[in-house]
Amino acid sequence: QVQLVESGGGLVQAGGSLRLSCAATEFTFSTKGMGWYRQAPGKQRDLVAYINKDGTTNYKESVKGRFTISRDNAKNTLNLLLNNLKPEDTGAYFCNTFGVWDRLPWGQGTQVTVSS
Repeated sequence: QVQLVESGGGLVQAGGSLRLSCAATEFTFSTKGMGWYRQAPGKQRDLVAYINKDGTTNYKESVKGRFTISRDNAKNTLNLLLNNLKPEDTGAYFCNTFGVWDRLPWGQGTQVTVSS
């Protein structure tokens, strides 16, 4: 069974940085568009950023210029660098495919909490 495992979250002050990682069992990232999703307390899970198979990227407007999504196909990992964090970035971060047609079971996510 495929399992997605997110890591790297933590507690940081506004303006700080974090690097999140996503690993998977029985699944290869290289041929899939992959994304990072965020679920804030009491809110729905929203797409934050995604990276296509060719390496091109797209970002939610509110994180553009601050977050960077990347993939390491050799290590079969998906990463998200979060710079200049703001309190509104707080939430649980999840990785998954971009396309709903091949969506995998959601992992536990990794919590990012930003204090003002």
